[in-house]
Amino acid sequence: MPRLTSRFLVDLLLRRTESAGGFATVIAKGDEHSGTILLQCRERGVPGPLLERRFSASGHYIWEAVGPDDPKDGESRANYQNRRQQADPDLWIVELDIADAPRLVAEWAALT
Repeated sequence: MPRLTSRFLVDLLLRRTESAGGFATVIAKGDEHSGTILLQCRERGVPGPLLERRFSASGHYIWEAVGPDDPKDGESRANYQNRRQQADPDLWIVELDIADAPRLVAEWAALT
């Protein structure tokens, strides 16, 4: 079964967020076809969780909270993202600013 490309999924997420009244932007572009996607969730500018799309042992993609426990620790958050980018240059980083971003991501993921 063919998989959707990372670029297509990011574009879809940007449009979904904007259509729900939020703001979304690409911070770092990764590999067009198979790059991992890391989301910086915010609500009215207040930092929320970092979510990463990962392949699970069950053979499906899941969204998992990653990074520092305190989303308001900007330095730890930035350090985590820098380490992830150094370890994976194909990484996409996307910022979402919308109410309850994790719920939006879960709903969107169910469609893909």
